[in-house]
Amino acid sequence: MQTLKVDLAERAYPIHIGQGLLQQADLIQPHVHGKSVVTVSNTTVAPLYLTATQALLQPFKQSAAILPDGEAYKTLETLNQIYTHLLEHKADRKTTLVALGGGVIGDMTGFAAASYQRGVNFIQVPTTLLAMVDSSVGGKTGVNHPLGKNMIGAFHQPQCVIIDTDTLNTLADRELSAGIAEVIKYGLICDNEFLAWLDSNMPKLLARDPEALTYAIYRSCEHKAAIVAADERESGQRALLNLGHTFGHAIEAAMGYGTWLHGEAVATGMVMAAELSAEMGWLSSADVAAIKQLLQRAHLPVAPPSTMTGEDFSRYMSVDKKVLDGSLRLVLMQGMGRSIVTTDFDEGALKRVLNRTHTQH
Repeated sequence: MQTLKVDLAERAYPIHIGQGLLQQADLIQPHVHGKSVVTVSNTTVAPLYLTATQALLQPFKQSAAILPDGEAYKTLETLNQIYTHLLEHKADRKTTLVALGGGVIGDMTGFAAASYQRGVNFIQVPTTLLAMVDSSVGGKTGVNHPLGKNMIGAFHQPQCVIIDTDTLNTLADRELSAGIAEVIKYGLICDNEFLAWLDSNMPKLLARDPEALTYAIYRSCEHKAAIVAADERESGQRALLNLGHTFGHAIEAAMGYGTWLHGEAVATGMVMAAELSAEMGWLSSADVAAIKQLLQRAHLPVAPPSTMTGEDFSRYMSVDKKVLDGSLRLVLMQGMGRSIVTTDFDEGALKRVLNRTHTQH
């Protein structure tokens, strides 16, 4: 087992990564400070891992809220089901919530914890690669709105993150690939050496080699933990973690949440960010081709939906959270493994990239 710390002073917490962690009660029990626990999961994950998770928490009074599975259910309506469960089971401010599932469950459970009785503790037990390397770490919680992704939410840090890599054995191939998109993102943001490692080890990751997966998760979480510790509420460099996300969120919202998986949309979004960076003269066409090739080797899409026009992108991007005081901030690449957050990009170049999209198919 490997352990990382997210260093946020009195709100610091550990990330435990390894095999068989859902058999180790001593990792999770010290982080439950009251007498009751509510596990939130979904109809896919609960039959696989709810029994094991609840066995870790035997000393506590327990119940489980089981939600429908999928991004389409990351809504205020589904969130209300969690509140109803908490009230029916007389959960109080000492109750701890446990998020058992992927990014949707983690984001919704975290937001329920942030807002129920103005704030209760929660623990992340991510079961998808994407949740392990990205959404379970850093305290961003929330739900979608038809007009924009993750538009309603709060910053609320977990007590701990338990990453049992054995849970990846039951993950669908498409979901595994979606998680690899976020892993590649860390390489493109700030770690060219990691990009080279990913290029060499992609077959191992796709074959679910435990050592390769653990290394990729550890290195990703290491980057995320460092960035979050430096800028918890995204006033500056934390926005780097949104590489590909402004374009990607537009795809998710325009196509209907869940049609494209988040990681798939981010993969295409990173290609679009690379293309804009090349238009700005910061990346070579060979760099853009290398990024596309790496994503394609991970079985990820590298071109947006043929039905989306430049106007579609502009409309959804204008309500993105990266818009500040009316200016769109984008994460662009000044080189391989070197990204920046900027409002200073060529509008004409952006239009060319957006309008090129639906002519590529």
